[in-house]
Amino acid sequence: MTRSEIKIWIQQKGRVDFSRSGGPGGQYVNTSDTKVGLRVPLDSLPVTEQQRQRVLQELGNRITSEGELLIHSSETRSQLQNRELAEERACNLIFSALKPQKKRRPTRPSRAAQRRRLHRKKIQSEKKKRRNEPFP
Repeated sequence: MTRSEIKIWIQQKGRVDFSRSGGPGGQYVNTSDTKVGLRVPLDSLPVTEQQRQRVLQELGNRITSEGELLIHSSETRSQLQNRELAEERACNLIFSALKPQKKRRPTRPSRAAQRRRLHRKKIQSEKKKRRNEPFP
């Protein structure tokens, strides 16, 4: 599934709520509903069941009890820009969760790196030994 397909699916299936943005201000400030809350139902995500489980696992702390991905955006003063930012963020999250993670190949430090580490430790040790020598 490509990024553009995910974005189109989010625009079709996502539910958008608007509310007042927080932040500093005095009387008559922040009276417009520019904060955007985007709810994307992940149970209807057009991917295989295995991919859906991976998305649910990766985005676990952002998913509501109803199985919806919840994104808030209130960076700008424009409702339209906040909506676009929320859709883009949801698209990026889902797309990155769909990517299979590379398996970690265990590596060892090179012999030269081990020598450098031991050399630095020896220098530090000698520096501390010189500090503790009593005066004659």
